[in-house]
Amino acid sequence: MKLTCQTCDIVISNEVVELKDLSRLNDKDGQDYIPKGFFIIDNQDFCPELKGAIMINIKDSTNSKYHSDGSRLNGCCGYDGLDGMNRICSNNHEIGTEMSDCWMPHCIALNPNLVKFI
Repeated sequence: MKLTCQTCDIVISNEVVELKDLSRLNDKDGQDYIPKGFFIIDNQDFCPELKGAIMINIKDSTNSKYHSDGSRLNGCCGYDGLDGMNRICSNNHEIGTEMSDCWMPHCIALNPNLVKFI
């Protein structure tokens, strides 16, 4: 499956399949949280505020860019995602939050109300 922007239907992910073996998740700071090629639906294990988010590896993201609102792009070595959604599709529609700062595992949490599977 691939993910698309709900608003404009542009593809925003590579082919991904649901990760059934959750022991493969990696909660080490500065490393990929979810293996490339997979997705999970967060059940509050990663971040309570993101319950229901579709989590993918940053390397599986395509046709997206960083938000034009610089106040959402905070972090010291990457992006912490603490100031709202910081990823938009290439047509400028909000899609989710990248978390890639040094003090956290790295992933993109896509808002399930703003993206869909195809």
